[in-house]
Amino acid sequence: MAQRQRGVTHTAVHPFLFSSSKTFHLSDECLPLSFTNHTMAVKDFKTRIKIKADAEDVYAAFTNPFTIELWSGYPAVMPEVAGEEFSMWEGDIAGKILEIEPGQRIVQEWYFGEQEEQSVVTIKFFPKGGTVQVDLFHTNIPEEAYDEICEGWVKYYLGAIKEFLE
Repeated sequence: MAQRQRGVTHTAVHPFLFSSSKTFHLSDECLPLSFTNHTMAVKDFKTRIKIKADAEDVYAAFTNPFTIELWSGYPAVMPEVAGEEFSMWEGDIAGKILEIEPGQRIVQEWYFGEQEEQSVVTIKFFPKGGTVQVDLFHTNIPEEAYDEICEGWVKYYLGAIKEFLE
């Protein structure tokens, strides 16, 4: 069975979407957690952010296509069904929903061309009072895309959601 050709190298950095003088303090810098794979150098990234908003609104910012369009400025395809494919920023970010536990956890595979190991994003939500802690772990990011992906997560994905909801 032929493997489907996956998307092109992704650019998650969209400076034209995010113009703010606010500084967002996330718990981790863009520091690699692990290196090298058998054939391709990869790195892992993790971060944590606290968002002062209702848990349902925070979860919707990651899963509801209409809400994603409001904070990103672009239409999104984001099904809440495991096995379905998603895309954002006109296909710059694309992948498959692997697991979903509404309000608690999202697991996605991000496509980076023909890569041996899946690049997996796990997002967990921990509501407490009027704040939601969001833990994000992204594995097997190709080394050549790592800096852009880190910056994209911190500024243009999580940062934009935080600014939108707070």
